Amino acid sequence: MSLLIYGAYGYTGRLVARRAAEKDLAPTLAGRNAEKLRAVAREVDLPHRAFALGDTTALREAVSEADAVLHCAGPFARTARPMVEACLHEGAHYLDITGEIEVFEYVASQEARAVEAGVMLMPGVGFDVVPTDCLAAYLAQQQPGAQYLELAILATGGGVSGGTAATAAMNAGRGGAIRKDGRITRTPAAWRTRCADFGRGPTDVTSIPWGDVVTAWHTTGIPNIITYAKLPDAAVRLLKASNYAGPLLRARPVQSFLEAFAKERASGPDASTRRTAQSFVWGQARTGSGRAVTARLSAPETYTLTARTALESAERVRDGHADPGFQTPAGHFGTDYILDFEGTRREDLP
Repeated sequence: MSLLIYGAYGYTGRLVARRAAEKDLAPTLAGRNAEKLRAVAREVDLPHRAFALGDTTALREAVSEADAVLHCAGPFARTARPMVEACLHEGAHYLDITGEIEVFEYVASQEARAVEAGVMLMPGVGFDVVPTDCLAAYLAQQQPGAQYLELAILATGGGVSGGTAATAAMNAGRGGAIRKDGRITRTPAAWRTRCADFGRGPTDVTSIPWGDVVTAWHTTGIPNIITYAKLPDAAVRLLKASNYAGPLLRARPVQSFLEAFAKERASGPDASTRRTAQSFVWGQARTGSGRAVTARLSAPETYTLTARTALESAERVRDGHADPGFQTPAGHFGTDYILDFEGTRREDLP
């Protein structure tokens, strides 16, 4: 059974490739830039093939030789569609590490085609959204009939990859998003704050358009969902300011500049930070009458966790643990899937 990892020379892709080598797996590494790809493949001693997503013939040929594809090349709003199309055409299962709401929505819209093709589509198998999806599923089980779900994340250590930074730049000026009465609803950026307890004392968190606005609804059926993150004060001020500069920030020349600048400045956390930093998730599910359950998760650093959950998910799917159609991590692998990973702990709160 074969696995193709696309985007293997990006920050997260390299972590996934290194972990695959450590586990003595034999995926084929792939990406657009032949020189960068060759360097990573030589480092981890794995086979590789270079092709652009725009080269449909080469893309389909590579995908046709794989049982599953783990797509690590963002921003996924630009890269997911051609890879999903190739997987549907060639009958290969699709996984990625996106956190982008519009990508989850697009992939979910391909449900019928995926079922017909016998292909599983599972976006979001990294920190976006495995831990949050599993906590959402757990809260829904603990509070049957919940109508409201709130999830919050906190990551220590700092530092983001070029792909993460480019995605954030691409979404600048687009505001926020929640799920309200079962429908995705746009909001101003940073429109709401609340307090969450990650186990480090009461912490103010700010609303962000996280992928769980889509995935948690598919997993739990809860119709009202808001997602938050602990952000630096300067970031919150910038998000609020972006509500007044949306048209300018969305202009193509500005977008191109912001993305290029973000990629150049962002290098991701170093190895020492990845070893010592942590990630946290807090969640609460509430009924219409106000009954609520609250829980939290602690886990390894976000990129470290992403490499582990993405590769484990891809391995399981490659080896036959796949159901055709659109799937979410907790919906497919189970509520306790996140607890399979070393360093992860779940705790109920009063």
